[in-house]
Amino acid sequence: QVQLDESGGGSVQAGGSLRLSCTPSKRTFITYAMGWFRQAPGKEREFVAGISGGGQLIEYGNSVKGRFTISRDNAKNTVYLEMNSLKVEDTAIYYCARSRLNTVASLYTEAQQYDVWGQGTQVTVST
Repeated sequence: QVQLDESGGGSVQAGGSLRLSCTPSKRTFITYAMGWFRQAPGKEREFVAGISGGGQLIEYGNSVKGRFTISRDNAKNTVYLEMNSLKVEDTAIYYCARSRLNTVASLYTEAQQYDVWGQGTQVTVST
């Protein structure tokens, strides 16, 4: 059973930056698409960013475009989410996820397209 370990969450003031990391427990994620989602209290889980297995395809949710950057280092078996110009409304639990399908050139934006999830890491942005 593959597990995803997230790190890098924390508290930051508005305008600040954080970098989240996600590392699977097994080296099996190289050809899987990876995604970041977030969920704020009382809200539905929201797509933040996704990246294809080979890294060529990237997509962002509208609310984070221009501020967040997703990347992956397959040699290190890690996917990252660089978050800049953070806003109070970015406050949420952030989840890393691995796609159901093992296809290197595909990208997914819907939560149901992912079947392995991390435990989540809290990001809190204050004024």
